[in-house]
Amino acid sequence: MTTLTTQTRPPIAPPSLLRASTTVVWRNLIHIKRMPEMLMDVTVQSVMFVLLFAYVFGGSIDPPGETSYKEFLLPGIMVQTMVFSSAVVAMGLTNDLQKGIVDRLKSLPISRSSVLVGRSISSLIHSSIGIAVMGVTGVLIGWRIRDGVVNGVLGFALLLLFGFSMIWLGIWVGSLMRTVEAVQGFMFTVMFPLTFVANTFAPTQDMPGWLRFIAEWNPVSSLTQATRDLWGNGAPAGSDAAWPLQHPVLMSVVWSIVLTAIFAPLALKAFRNRSKD
Repeated sequence: MTTLTTQTRPPIAPPSLLRASTTVVWRNLIHIKRMPEMLMDVTVQSVMFVLLFAYVFGGSIDPPGETSYKEFLLPGIMVQTMVFSSAVVAMGLTNDLQKGIVDRLKSLPISRSSVLVGRSISSLIHSSIGIAVMGVTGVLIGWRIRDGVVNGVLGFALLLLFGFSMIWLGIWVGSLMRTVEAVQGFMFTVMFPLTFVANTFAPTQDMPGWLRFIAEWNPVSSLTQATRDLWGNGAPAGSDAAWPLQHPVLMSVVWSIVLTAIFAPLALKAFRNRSKD
């Protein structure tokens, strides 16, 4: 008589948050590899922005001190790139939600937060490519980091920190909006005034009083002034400037923490509600 024995399948342990997030990041990077046109906004567009502002508008804008407009420009345009990282993550997340990719990931034994962590990191990588392209373009037209390696690295670290806070804004919007077109329209409507009503491309001292007040309390202005100070790309803010511009490094960190504290809970709640649909 033959005795049948049953074998129990050993339980499969779910991957850690780090491993699952890394897998999501790798999936997004492979997506970019297969569709390289997704990098046009941080490659071709980045070069175009630098050259247009440096050579077309630069002759009519006089930065404070003896700094050339090219050195005045590069920190501002890099900050703009990090601000627009919120639009990148918002459109990517909405696209994944719309096509059911998030639902497929939810069916796997992974933490739901790994979807957001992976999307956030891949968006930071995407925007960092644009920063690198702008840096190389800037070096070719005369931009330099003049205050040492440590301050240079600190300036780039502030860009990433602020970009991280903007990504939570993007996750929030991407979880609320139903289509990529709606996200694109909303984000660009908000982001363009945010980056232009600031000291990114022109000094604030020549603005009307009410507009100068808004521009100098804009978080974008604090980060732009911080990178200029750290990289030696312009004169420090004058004594008549608003307090955030006189302490730009501190305020850049504060703004990043405050924005993250505001938008991260909103983003997590909106994503949970959206993923229940």
